Amino acid sequence: MLYVGIDVASQKHDCCIIDSNGEVLNENFTFANTREGFNFLWDTITSFLPDKKVLDVRIGLESTGHYSNNLVSFLMSKNLNVTVFNPLHVNLYRKGQTLRKTKTDKTDARFLAVMLFSDDSKSYTPISYQITELKSLVRHRFRLISLRSKLKVSVSRLISILFPELSSAVWSIHQTSCYAMLLEYPTSKDISECHLTKLTNLLHNNSNGKYNRERAVLIRELASNSIGTSSISVGFELQQTIRLINNLKQEIDILDKHIKSVMKEINSPLLTIPGISFVLGSIILAEIGDISNFSSPAKLLAFAGLEPSTYQSGKFTASKTPMVKRGSTYLRWAFLNAARLVAMRDVNFKNYCSKKKSEGKHHFVAMSHVSKKLVRVVFQLLKTNTTFVSQTN
Repeated sequence: MLYVGIDVASQKHDCCIIDSNGEVLNENFTFANTREGFNFLWDTITSFLPDKKVLDVRIGLESTGHYSNNLVSFLMSKNLNVTVFNPLHVNLYRKGQTLRKTKTDKTDARFLAVMLFSDDSKSYTPISYQITELKSLVRHRFRLISLRSKLKVSVSRLISILFPELSSAVWSIHQTSCYAMLLEYPTSKDISECHLTKLTNLLHNNSNGKYNRERAVLIRELASNSIGTSSISVGFELQQTIRLINNLKQEIDILDKHIKSVMKEINSPLLTIPGISFVLGSIILAEIGDISNFSSPAKLLAFAGLEPSTYQSGKFTASKTPMVKRGSTYLRWAFLNAARLVAMRDVNFKNYCSKKKSEGKHHFVAMSHVSKKLVRVVFQLLKTNTTFVSQTN
């Protein structure tokens, strides 16, 4: 049996090969992150396999995001047994092997090879093409949402310079009507000097009729007495930032349609849960991947980072411990948000949330309990491929 540890990097990978007796067969060689490098790795591994039995090879590498995607695909195409380790697991194992503060790519490759001896982790299971595509789409959506959020923070900063009184006259400075007005009149001076009828029509048309002439008069009066600056450059920055936000919104809408089409192809039972939309459902599905990788709801809960931490020493056992938060950030976010929406639409979840609050738990603590209940429901639906049926008891 061969045990191959690979430390993954962006441009090159370090590798160590040992046999079942712990003897080092190839001491820490490096291969490039190229087709030639991958072929060199394959030739090196097979050179120790006279009978070419790839089932006698176990390969371990650390999860490093997108850096390992191409390498894992290549190894799977060769029918090799691949194990992807949690970085936290690898780090704790490394610290447990030595008291010296030593970390290099070569030593990491050696540790990964040694870990394959005693570790009983499941080998990497390739997920379906649709789930792979879905994961790429939802991760891309998170990045776009994050970028849009940063731009909105910039808008808030610029408005506090140009027209700080605006927030007192509108429901939100980030609503469509405000953006439309600021694109046309970026500074308080511009608003105070604009024609009232034009301002009224601008607000009315972009607020679905919610803002009328009275609101336009109020905003213009505030602008006339505003302490905000009339800087042309700052106003231009505000206009450009708003245009970027609007463009991002259009791209996110297009992306959501694409995610929806993929979800319709998958036809997951998660969509039968009231409150779980195509977006939330896609995040949960994409992050879970293959539900067969989880033998129990508790393991899925741990993967989402929603399980409570445990602390016990001697006769002391902590009764209040924080959430672990060591799993998938995306999956945890999706479950917590889905729990809030499901509790609004399903009687059983709503009663469960009310029960936790009646026990004196804080709102967010109660919602974490609802999300744990939702994890168990999701696990059951995906395992049995059955639709959701509300329990009214």
